[in-house]
This record gives sequence, structure tokens and C-alpha cells, in this order.
Amino acid sequence: MKLTTLVVIGVIFCFALFAKAVDVEEEEGVLVLTKANFQSVIDENQYVLVEFYAPWCGHCKALAPEYAKAAQQLKEQGSEIKLAKVDATVESELGTKNDVRGYPTLKFFKNGKSTEYGGGRQADDIVRWLLKRTGPSATDLTEADQAKTFADSNEVVVIGFFEDKESTEAKALLAAADSYDDLPFGITSSKDVAEALEAQMNTIVVFKKFDDGKAVLDKDITAEGIGEFVAGEQLPLVVEFNDETAPKIFGGKIMSHLLIFVGKTSDSAEEVLTNVKESSKKFKGKILFVLVDTDIGDNSRISEFFGLTEKDFPCIRLINVKQDDMKKYKPEFTELTTENVNTFLDSYLSGDLKAHLMSEEIPDDWDQKPVKVLVGKNFDEVAKDKTKNVFVEFYAPWCGHCKQLAPIWDQLGEKFKDSEDVIIAKMDSTANEVADISVQGFPTLKFFPKDSDEVIEYRGGRTLSDLEKFVKSGGTDHGVEGEEDVDDEMLDSLEDNDEDDSMGTEEVPDDVKKDEL
Repeated sequence: MKLTTLVVIGVIFCFALFAKAVDVEEEEGVLVLTKANFQSVIDENQYVLVEFYAPWCGHCKALAPEYAKAAQQLKEQGSEIKLAKVDATVESELGTKNDVRGYPTLKFFKNGKSTEYGGGRQADDIVRWLLKRTGPSATDLTEADQAKTFADSNEVVVIGFFEDKESTEAKALLAAADSYDDLPFGITSSKDVAEALEAQMNTIVVFKKFDDGKAVLDKDITAEGIGEFVAGEQLPLVVEFNDETAPKIFGGKIMSHLLIFVGKTSDSAEEVLTNVKESSKKFKGKILFVLVDTDIGDNSRISEFFGLTEKDFPCIRLINVKQDDMKKYKPEFTELTTENVNTFLDSYLSGDLKAHLMSEEIPDDWDQKPVKVLVGKNFDEVAKDKTKNVFVEFYAPWCGHCKQLAPIWDQLGEKFKDSEDVIIAKMDSTANEVADISVQGFPTLKFFPKDSDEVIEYRGGRTLSDLEKFVKSGGTDHGVEGEEDVDDEMLDSLEDNDEDDSMGTEEVPDDVKKDEL
């Protein structure tokens, strides 16, 4: 090979390296990824956390400074972990490829393979989660000063004290630690460390900066037992709902939540919170007590989800967020004494409590327009009339997709207003519930064919032609399936739905459905 050829190849190679280097823009320590550089960044780095965002998304705007702060912290620590971001409204192909259905979506890539990010949205939470995922499940504590610093490093810290770190109990701690991304775990066999932290050997201690300061587990030291113990101790007896606590509330292991609706500045707040906090001690580890401060305007959506208005406060409601239908439970009493709350929750845990179904009153003119208005109280009578084919839209007043569908649904009603065996109807699912109908997104369209107990969920297109064909086919012709929604965050759907022109389905808000009430 001639020298000139080698020189040319060398120049081309150097240019390629230079082009690759400058191709990845960086903003405040965060790599800016596009279709052109995405795969190379993933391939060239062992650990990459990627945020898929939309510029107009309220949650994304709130996350941005914390995300940048986390990137800076990792860089200062000399970490090889990279933080990156993708504008999924521009790089839609990357969003689709990575199964992005809501904003922001965070994916963690380890050696090219992705998993869902499961931590909080504060900088410290992000860093902690990443270090946990890339390092040992529990920090080995060998010195007293090191252990004191570690125990004070976070609001909640779990440390296992074992004479033998190869014991069954010690291994159970490590197994339990693997399942917690948001909590730092430590382990030690040093008696000096135990003495410095005022702990006994062969115990597990949760150190916390609230309530009684620490909790000790000295029996049932199995992975399952440790998990249950930590679940009951990692949050305050009554935890206040906000953006910071929401991931911990809904990402935890306790699925039954008692919501306390009261304004923190109200005259009744002190007495109510004192009573429910006393009750929470009895149900620790079984039911999570969540304070919803009704003085905060953003919490109004949670109140609406339970059909509550200002005149109802203070009050409590119970929900199991694991259940697909998210059954709600309403007490018959209004006086929030510890005794009343205990009786209510005992009844729930014993299975004696019946779910509460919301319903508005039947409007006087519910059947006067082409689209009939259904509420909980007249639903079965109308929708399950076996002499009719009934097509129902389950909607939310705030849902952008529902607003887009509304005029089309009215036109569909006009098409069949003179039909003797077809009813087009709608129901506000934020104010009305039906026992055997599960609504997981808005709008949800369900068809109740005549002479049948079947319920058919419609998943086709949302044009008038598509819907009309479906009705005329008796619920068999779905046509082309509609697009998936890309906005399943509660505040995104509330704040930004007017800017979303897609005809997808807005999910029941994650913070209601799992994620944040």
C-alpha cells in the first residue's frame, strides 16, 4: 500500500473520529441525542440514562434542572454513567422504537440493553438510583465514621448488622436491597460500627429523619420479611402527596392507600391529622396514609377523581391502586376520629367493606338529544337493554382527546337518532362509575350488542365513517386500529392536551392509576 494511500486513510479516520465527537451536543452535562448519534452513544457507553421528552410537557420542564444537576454530580464524581435526552416530538422514530408512551419517559441502558427507570425525579434520587443500578446492592461499612456519614446521607437508610456477612440473614438483606432502587442499603460485620450507630448485631435497622427516628427488625429476617418491614418504615406514618413523594407512594409495595383530604391551614387540620396519625400506627405496613392538602390547587384533580368538592372536606377515601378497576371505598361517617377510622379500615381488611360507586343524578333531559347522557344510576337500564345496540363513550371533561372526539360523537348520534335499535350515549367517568365496567383510558368506547351479555371495546379509527361502519356491523368491523397515546402523565394531560393533535387515548392519570392519585 502506498504511503499516500495510508495518509488518506488516516485523514479520513481522524475526520470520522472528529465528526463523531462533535456530533454529540451537550447541554448542562446532558448529551443531546438524535437519530444520527443515538446508537453510537449507547454502544460506546456502558451506562446511559436517556430522557425522552416533549418541549411543551409540564413534567419535563420540572425535571430538566434536576436532570442537569444529576448529570453534573455524576461528572464531578468521575462516574462513567452518562445522562442524555431526546426530543421525542422531533425524533419520533426513536420514541416509537423505545416504546415511549408518555412524557417524560426515562430508559436506562446498560451494555446496550434498556430497562425502565424507576427512581424519583430529584437530582439526588436520580444519582442514587443510578449508583444502585451500577454498583453493589449494599455498601460495605467498615469504619464508624464512614457508617455515621452513610446513615445520615439520606432521609431513609437501611443497614444490616451481621456477625457473619455470609449468613442466610445477610444474604437475605442483599436480596431485598436488589429490589429497592430508591433506598441506600448498607451492611457491616463490625461491632465498632454497630456500637457507633447504637445498634445490635444480627438486626436490621431503618434509620429515618422522621417519626421515631429508627426502626429495628430482629426476627423474620428473610428477603420477604425485610421487604415488608422496609415498606412499612420507609415513609412517614402520614405522607403528604406531592411531586417528590408521588414516586415513593405509588412505587412502593403497599397498594392500599387511605387518602386524607384536608387543608393544612384549615381549623380542623391539627385534630384530623392527630387522629389519623394515631390510626396509622395500627395499620403500618398494611395501609399507607396519604395526606392530600386541599389548599393546593393542583390537588383538585385528585379530589375530582373521587367526586369530592370543597363542602366534603375534611374527609377520607380508600383505594387499592393495584386493582385494575381501582375500587374506591367511602366511609359512612364524617367525624374523623381514630376509632371511626380504625373500624373503617378493619372492615376493609376483613373484606366486609363494599366499594363505593359514584353517580351523578339522572339529568331531566338525558334522552332529549341524539347522544344520550348516562350516569351511574341509569347506566344498566340503558346500556344493558338487550333490545338495543348501545355504543357508549366513557370520557373525562379535561381530556384533550375527548374534546376532539366530541363533535364527531355528536354527528354519530345524529346518524342514528331515528334508529329503533341503536343508541349512541356518553358518560362522564370522572363522576360516574359502574361495577363491572373498567375504564383504563379516556376516551374509552364500548359497544353493548343487543341480545347479548358481551361488551366489545372499540379500538378502531375515530372518523365518523369508521364509527358508523362499526355500529352498522353490530360491533364487528373495527377498521384500522387507532394510534396509541403518547401522553399518559396526569399533569401533561391536564396542562397540555389542547396542544396534542393526535386522536389517541389519554390514560387514567398515572398518578391516579398507580402513579400519583
